[in-house]
Amino acid sequence: MSVMVARKKVVRKWEKLPGRNTFCCDGRIMMARQKGIFYLTLFLILGTCALFFAFECRYLAVQLSPAIPVFAAVLFLFAMATLLRTSFSDPGVIPRALPDEAAFIEMEIEATNGTVPQGQRPPPRIKNFQINNQIVKLKYCYTCKIFRPPRASHCSICDNCVERFDHHCPWVGNCVGKRNYRYFYLFILSLSLLTIYIFTFNIVYVALREEEKLVCLGVVTAGLGPLPGCSQSLTVLTVLEVLICFFTLWSVVGLTGFHTFLVALNQTTNEDIKGSWTGKNRVQNPYSHGNIVKNCCEVLCGPLPPSVLDRRGILQQEESTAQEGPCPRGPGMQEPPATQGPRQAEESSTKQQDGSIPLPSAVPAPPLSDAEMPEEKQRTPGEVPVPPLDAGRAEH
Repeated sequence: MSVMVARKKVVRKWEKLPGRNTFCCDGRIMMARQKGIFYLTLFLILGTCALFFAFECRYLAVQLSPAIPVFAAVLFLFAMATLLRTSFSDPGVIPRALPDEAAFIEMEIEATNGTVPQGQRPPPRIKNFQINNQIVKLKYCYTCKIFRPPRASHCSICDNCVERFDHHCPWVGNCVGKRNYRYFYLFILSLSLLTIYIFTFNIVYVALREEEKLVCLGVVTAGLGPLPGCSQSLTVLTVLEVLICFFTLWSVVGLTGFHTFLVALNQTTNEDIKGSWTGKNRVQNPYSHGNIVKNCCEVLCGPLPPSVLDRRGILQQEESTAQEGPCPRGPGMQEPPATQGPRQAEESSTKQQDGSIPLPSAVPAPPLSDAEMPEEKQRTPGEVPVPPLDAGRAEH
C-alpha cells in the first residue's frame, strides 16, 4: 500500500526571484542573461595582457627596468578584480511588491485619483517627494507594482527596478547602479591606465627593435658580421597588440572622461541622457553638493548599502512523495476479521461511506428454536415455558 509522506524541500529565494538574471554559486553571483559581450571583454583583456607579458615584458625588463612588468601586473590584477566585482554583484535591484502590498497600493491610487470614466485616460501615477527644498516626482512601475525611489529606473534588459540606475553595460554583463557603480568607475579607470601603459611600451619596444635593426645593418655593412639577436624582427602578435590598444584607447579613455564628469556633478548616465537637470526645465540637481570633492566622496567613498534581495534566504516548501509499505496502525487498532456476515458487512459499508460509527439495530433478533439452544436451556416435552420475571412485573 502506498503512503503519502510530506517532506520539506529547502529552496533559496534566488530560485524564485522574477526578472531576467542568471545566478551562480548558490545565488552568490548575479548577472544578466546576455553574457556574450562580457566574455568578449575577458578575452580581449586576457589575450592582450598575455601577449604583452609573454613577448615585450621580458625584453623591456632586461633593456630598461624590471619594474615595468611588475607595474603592469598590478594594473592588470586591479582591473580584473573590479571587473568581476562589477559583473558578479547586485547592482541595487529593488524587490517587487507582494500581492497584498500591490493591492494596497492600488487601493491608495484609486482613493487618490477617484473613479475614472470609461474611455478617458487615467491620470499618471506619480508621487511628489521633496529633496533639498526641491520637488522630485516618484513614478509608478507597472511591472514591479511599486513607486520607484528617487533616481531609480526599470531596466528593460534585466526586467528589474534598480536603485540609482546609471545604465545597463553589456561589456560587464550587468546593470550599473548604486551598489556597483564605484567598482565600474574604478574598472574603466584602471583599464584606461592599463591600455595606455601597454600601448606606450609597445611603441617603446618597436622603437628599440628598430634601433637594434639599424645597428645590426650598420655592423653587417661594415663587414663585422651579424650580432647576436639581430635576426629577431617584429612579430605579427606585436602588431596585433598595438592595433588592439590603439582602437581600445579612444573608447575606454573617452568613457572614463565622461564618467569622471558625471561623478564630479553627482549625476547618472540615465539623468544625463534624459536631461533631467538641464534643458528647458533648468532645474538644479538636488543631489549635487555644489562641490566637486564632496560629490566624488559621496559617489566613490560613501557607505555601500546592503542588498535588499536576500538572495540566499531560505524558502521552505512541502513536497509530497509516495512510499510503498504496510499501512501503519495505532496501538488501539485490531486486525480486521477474516470473514464478515451480511449484517457486519452492511454496518462496515455504512461506516466507510459516512465516516461515522454505525448504531446498533433496533429490530430484535428472532428467538432461537429448541434445537438451536444449548442443552442446559432446552425444555423437556410437556414443560410449560416460564415467562421472564421482567415480563410479569410489566403486566402488573
